Formats: sequence, structure tokens, C-alpha cells
Amino acid sequence: METRTRTSRNLRWTIVGISLAVLMVGSGLALAQSSDGEKRVSVTTESTRVERDAGLPGIVSEDEFTALKTDEPRQSGKRVSVQSKSGASALSTTNVDFWFYTADVVLFGDHDGDGYFQGIDLLFDADTYFSSAEVYAVVYLSYEGGSWNEYAVTENFTIFGASSDDDYVVVTELVEGYPSGSYDILIELFDAYDDSFLAYLGPDDTSELAFLPLEDSYRDAPIVPDVIIVEKHGGGSLGWLVIFGLGIATIGRLLSTVLSKKRA
Repeated sequence: METRTRTSRNLRWTIVGISLAVLMVGSGLALAQSSDGEKRVSVTTESTRVERDAGLPGIVSEDEFTALKTDEPRQSGKRVSVQSKSGASALSTTNVDFWFYTADVVLFGDHDGDGYFQGIDLLFDADTYFSSAEVYAVVYLSYEGGSWNEYAVTENFTIFGASSDDDYVVVTELVEGYPSGSYDILIELFDAYDDSFLAYLGPDDTSELAFLPLEDSYRDAPIVPDVIIVEKHGGGSLGWLVIFGLGIATIGRLLSTVLSKKRA
């Protein structure tokens, strides 16, 4: 009876061990698959430069996209096709009445000090021959020279001729799905009325949009230094009482020795 009980227990633990191993292997495969097809998440705040300089809050949105594409060849110069906000594709023929005057990028948020940043502060100035026009922009990232991946779409905003006071600011924090590496930025401008493609600005046009060291916030983990805690235990009142008692006992023994010698 005892032998059967031990055998059944051993068999039970063997089954448990096999089950745990299967679960661990399955979890590892699931993690590997999720890292290969990692979704992209970002948080964007947009506003005009005038609004930001005045301290006014911008429009905040959290965007989720499919996994980063890296295996498709990237077109140099202007793109063969573009994707408007409405989802319709259009030929990337630029409109001569619209153009980008300049763009500026400031990176921020390198908490682990590895040289890769999780934040993109993008400012651009789009101009037109018209007195004013309502437009919107779609912004893309390219990882290590690979495919263009949309990461932000602005709300409609107005540009006024060739004014320098209508700069637009798109500040994005990359939360998930962006491995550490070199990225390029592409900006495309669309007509807010009919979604027609107007102009673009990319890394071939300005070095400001090229070779940007980026990563998402999950990969930008801050380095926490090891903290060594040294505990010092004081004697407290009890410790002092013990020391005082030992002193009294020592003095008592000395007095007893002296008195005994005098009597002798």
C-alpha cells in the first residue's frame, strides 16, 4: 500500500513538471511572436507654435497602429502613393501652390542614457500662394531605411500664405513598438476639403528629418543604481544600562579585592 502511494505521488509530480515545462515553452513562443508582431502605440500633442508659446494646451491623442514594417523598399524622394486621412490613396503629385518652407526636430526623453530618445518634438512651416488654406498633415517614421510607417495624423489647421507665424507643432511620445535604431521622418500635407495631396518633406530634403536615434518608452528604462543599506544598531537605553551595570560590578570587585588585602 505504501509503495503504491509513493508511486502515485511520483507520477503526479512528474505530470505537474511536464505541464509546467509545456506552459513555459508556450509562454516563450507567445512572447517571441508578440515581439515580432508588436503593435505600435504613441501619444501625440499638437498645436500651433503661437499657441504653444502662449502656454495653451494642445490637442492630445493616443494612437495605436499595426506592427512596424521594415521589409518593404522605401521610395527615395517623393512617394509613389500616399494615404489621406479618409483612407483614400492618391498619386503623390505635388501641388505647386503648396510647399514646406522648413522643419525642425528636437528629441527628448533619454532616461537610460543610451543615446536613443522616446520623444519627438516636430515643428514645420507649410506655405501656400493662396491667402489662406485649411490643411492637415500625416507624419511617418522609417526604421533603418525601411518602409514608411504612419505615426501621427493632425487635426485640420490653417496656413496663411507664406507667413512664418503659422508654424505647426507635433510632439509625440513613442510608447510601444519602436525598437532602438535610426529613424527618418516624412511629412505629407493634404487639403482638408477634399483630401487631395499637396506637398511632402522628407529626409532627402532636409537633414533635420534624417538619422534620428529613437526607441519607445518600454525600451528606455531608467537605470536604477544599486542601493546598499547599512543598518547601525544603537545600544539604546537598555545598552547603556548593561554598560553601567558592568561598570558597577567591576568597581565592586576592585573594592572587594582592596579590602581583603587590608584585612590580610
